[in-house]
Amino acid sequence: MINARLIGTLALVAAASQVSAVNPPPPPPGASKPAPMNAPMAAPAPSAIKPAPAPAPAPVKPVVDDSALLAPAKQPALRPHVLIKPPMPRMNPAKPLFGDPLPGLTTAQLELFVDGKADFEKTEDVEGGLGPIFNESSCVACHNGGAVGGASPRNVTRFGRVTATGFDSLDALGGSLLQDQSILPAAREFVPREANLVVRRNSTPVFGLGLMEAIPDAAILANVRKQPVDGVTGKAAMVTDVVSGQTRVGRFGWKAQQATVLGFAADAYANEMGVTNRYFPKENAPNGDAAKLAKSDFIQDPEDAPATGLADFEKVANFMKLLGPPPQAPATASSNAGKQLFASAGCVACHVPSLLTGPNTDPAFDRKEVRLYSDLLLHDMGSLGDGIVQAPAGPREMRTAPLWGLRASAPYLHDGRAPNVDAAIAAHDGEAKVSRDRYLKLTPAQKKQLADFLMTL
Repeated sequence: MINARLIGTLALVAAASQVSAVNPPPPPPGASKPAPMNAPMAAPAPSAIKPAPAPAPAPVKPVVDDSALLAPAKQPALRPHVLIKPPMPRMNPAKPLFGDPLPGLTTAQLELFVDGKADFEKTEDVEGGLGPIFNESSCVACHNGGAVGGASPRNVTRFGRVTATGFDSLDALGGSLLQDQSILPAAREFVPREANLVVRRNSTPVFGLGLMEAIPDAAILANVRKQPVDGVTGKAAMVTDVVSGQTRVGRFGWKAQQATVLGFAADAYANEMGVTNRYFPKENAPNGDAAKLAKSDFIQDPEDAPATGLADFEKVANFMKLLGPPPQAPATASSNAGKQLFASAGCVACHVPSLLTGPNTDPAFDRKEVRLYSDLLLHDMGSLGDGIVQAPAGPREMRTAPLWGLRASAPYLHDGRAPNVDAAIAAHDGEAKVSRDRYLKLTPAQKKQLADFLMTL
């Protein structure tokens, strides 16, 4: 059999030749126009008639058996080498932009940033381990708002079953995360009929994740209140870090389900792109069907496991660690007034203006103020909770979303239901109810001031 890709290429070349014959290119300036195709041709002078040279024999193409393409044997993933390094980023420390690296990085760190960004933007393919079920084939497909690494309206689906005794994530049926794309039609996932809860989650930005990781667990735990203030207590998401195996404070994801950037990247590679790795070595079966998995998984696991050098998920983790925080916009009289209203309404009880990184041998992370406007705790959000139980987070609990970079992350809330900050605040419930009610009593002018403040973060 002829290689299917070769057939496709030849077909394209043939089609292009036909189009060229029907619509020949225009002559260069000054050249005489060719006669119309249906015009009679003048007989050439005898001296102008020359025998046409014999055409060179076409090279013989080897016949390739394409059965290996249809059902390749298990083999190590093929990772393409980057032959040309991307250019180093140009930054103006006085005017930082969305997507800039952290200030103060060494040349070696900037090289890691550039290499990791290239992998963040790279489209995975089947030979590299994509699938068999996945949500997107690149990180940037979901994280691109404002710059590479930003939020986006691209959402994913979570499902489960709520019963009288609690929540069932329907693990045996592929839950709770739905992968809505597949490399083969027969492997496509769907929401099972057993699910009676289906929710959406927007993609979160990854700006400043290295700074967030450098905040000590103790600094986050210090924000947990033993006694509620305006109904706010908070709970730390104590999770097992997949990288170290230690119990840590989770801080990444809508449910604070990951504690480290490396674990966050490994999770995304396996569960969003279907690329297994040493921390997530098991492939997801379509709706839990092992037979479908066996017929659609062609690459040996773990797939992102090069013999030498860094794995792709490690490069992406470096990029996210070294990615700078969102730049703040200039303050105005209106935003300054809104900042005071934000505090007086009690919003700062959860959206803590800043946390401090701990002592660090790396100057870029050593005792830095992190103005993310979040306590990184879980809070009971009442009706605003998404109903999913994940890691230590209950169905009504969500992590306090960092507000930095808010102007580039619409639509808002975990499911993107709020087109603006006014709608987002009005939807708050549970522990945020008291602050929400104070906000609702503000005048329209005051609400605009508060929104102006949030748009500077």
